[in-house]
Amino acid sequence: MRFAKTLTPVAVAVGALLAVAPLASRADTVVKIGFAGPLTGPNANYGKDLENGVKMALDDAKAQGVKIDGQPVSFELVAEDDQADPRVGVQVAQKLVDEGVSVVVGHFNSGTTIPASDLYEKAGLPDIDPAATNPVISGRGFKNVFMVISSDAQNAGTAGAYAVTTTKAKRIAVIDDRTAFGQGEADEFVKAVKAHGGDIVDREYTTNQATDFKTQLTTIKSKNPDLIFVGALNPQAAGIMKQMSQLGIKAQYVGGGGVKDIDFIKLAGDVSEGAMAWEYGRPLDSTPVGAKFAERFKQKFGEDVLSYAPFGYDAAWAAIKAMQAANSTKPNDYRAKLQGISFDGITGHIEFNANGSLKNGSSTVYQVKNGQWVTVKTVSGL
Repeated sequence: MRFAKTLTPVAVAVGALLAVAPLASRADTVVKIGFAGPLTGPNANYGKDLENGVKMALDDAKAQGVKIDGQPVSFELVAEDDQADPRVGVQVAQKLVDEGVSVVVGHFNSGTTIPASDLYEKAGLPDIDPAATNPVISGRGFKNVFMVISSDAQNAGTAGAYAVTTTKAKRIAVIDDRTAFGQGEADEFVKAVKAHGGDIVDREYTTNQATDFKTQLTTIKSKNPDLIFVGALNPQAAGIMKQMSQLGIKAQYVGGGGVKDIDFIKLAGDVSEGAMAWEYGRPLDSTPVGAKFAERFKQKFGEDVLSYAPFGYDAAWAAIKAMQAANSTKPNDYRAKLQGISFDGITGHIEFNANGSLKNGSSTVYQVKNGQWVTVKTVSGL
């Protein structure tokens, strides 16, 4: 009491500042958001595009002053390069688990996503898939896997039905790169073609490292197809188109996911004219929010959206919204909210089926005309 009575006004002021200093200097709660995708190697352009979409979401959340349980949070991106290699993908998944991230957005390739998601499931860590599309991903009864992108059952299945009912193709050939993605979408395409009474005259295989496809294409040419479906990413997808032209194959080229981007046109050159490709979701320029996203993305990163950035953006926001709804960043707390999430994203409406797959996804078919991809039609799916 004696000490209190002798405090000067200055001392009182200093004491007051010290009392509030811990509150004033307290940092926002850090929430780690994991990302995994190919940041080096042949698929690095896709991985970087996807990572930039996630970065943009986290920057927007910061700009909006997002709070969880009434407290300001700072989202920290923890990005790992899986090199599009299943073995590395599992190693990366373990690193993210050990790092204590609250969610993972990833991976890009189905071949890495499938084994990595096994680990996330065991760890009880939600994995929001923005790009991998093999139906196996959501078909195993996992409670921690969610997809903001349509599966190949929807996208390639729609492509198969369209080839028969709309394109009216009579003789259809298929070539894929034997990856979990390429083979998976080719399988779904074939299944849909047969279900609609179409005829598969040949099916050939290559690899995601190959550069010469003339042996397979020569065999396909001998079957006289009027449409060829290609289950592969660039540069293989573009290389197949280029060599089709060199061999004088006049069949309609139809690609699956990951083909409709500027790289295909650059790599295939003039022969890309007329090529068709099916992509997941709706065209960015079909809605004001999509067009604005594309504009902001270009301003922020100095390049156009390649393919999957909008899906990375929506995946990150799905996690953030679920955490907000649960007032918690802990998976056990927000998982149920994630399962019941419902919001309009950049790519379309985000809502999940019981198995974590995207509810009512859509697909769009594009065609190269005058050196540019143009929208042909968007089809609502499962």
